[in-house]
Amino acid sequence: MTQISPAQTQDEQQGTQGAQGRNPGTAAKPAGDKSLYGGVRSRRVTVRDIAAAKARGDKWPMLTAYDAMTASVFDEAGIPVLLVGDSMGNCHLGYESTVPVTMDEMTLLSAAVVRGTERALVVADLPFGAYQEGPVQALRNATRLVKEAGVGAVKLEGGERSADQIKLLVDAGIPVMAHIGLTPQSVNAFGGYPVQGRGEEAAQQLLRDAKAVQDAGAFSVVLEAVPAELAAEVTRTLHIPTVGIGAGLDCDAQVLVWTDMAGMTKGRVPRFVKQYAQLREALGGAAKEFAEEVVSGTFPAAEHTFH
Repeated sequence: MTQISPAQTQDEQQGTQGAQGRNPGTAAKPAGDKSLYGGVRSRRVTVRDIAAAKARGDKWPMLTAYDAMTASVFDEAGIPVLLVGDSMGNCHLGYESTVPVTMDEMTLLSAAVVRGTERALVVADLPFGAYQEGPVQALRNATRLVKEAGVGAVKLEGGERSADQIKLLVDAGIPVMAHIGLTPQSVNAFGGYPVQGRGEEAAQQLLRDAKAVQDAGAFSVVLEAVPAELAAEVTRTLHIPTVGIGAGLDCDAQVLVWTDMAGMTKGRVPRFVKQYAQLREALGGAAKEFAEEVVSGTFPAAEHTFH
């Protein structure tokens, strides 16, 4: 994969016209700022911008999103990359794992996220069973996400075993984000969600996987549930950005499932999650207050009533 320098990004050609003041996250930045988070833009973030951020040493955030309204909130907050993850199976569709998610579901929700955003690069997962048969199947399903949903890139799990799929997609013009370490679609093979890359043999395999997806043309790679020291070594070794989730501070970017991050998830969350809000509690409180006012006859009040 060719390394793109900051000078090659389109921002220097297009400037910042039309982007200032669109949201609080961008308005405070100086004109010409190229940072992924909060940088002033007049267009969508692209994989060229991702490569340029790696060259500059910039860190950047990524969140999942599964609907237009939530995606618009994150887009306005300046989040540069939104992942329509197959995590929708757990936190949006009510499945016990990511495995049951279908291409129809992924396409529908990816299109909603694209419609709800203006700036973010939208990346959609290829769900389990959508690429394991081989490169041709992967191309057919990735093409659907690009054409029908309008995403800017796709993500698929696996290192060396998925290299041929990644290469064909990239050769066809579809940017690919790889995903190695703990790959949730393999939950049945793993027997759960254990940390990956512990021990010399496992660490060497993860390094081989990382180099394989880079050589195949992936523009970035997610490292999930990987010891921080190993993730740091991978980040130093690769020229493409690493996106950490439970992989320590040294990755180029960090991603969280938004329902975990915002406190919507019920029960226990993974150790690597930090909750920045308690939306489940707030939403439940609002619902109870509404219900109590209906039961007591105080809603709707005069100001909510037509005459």
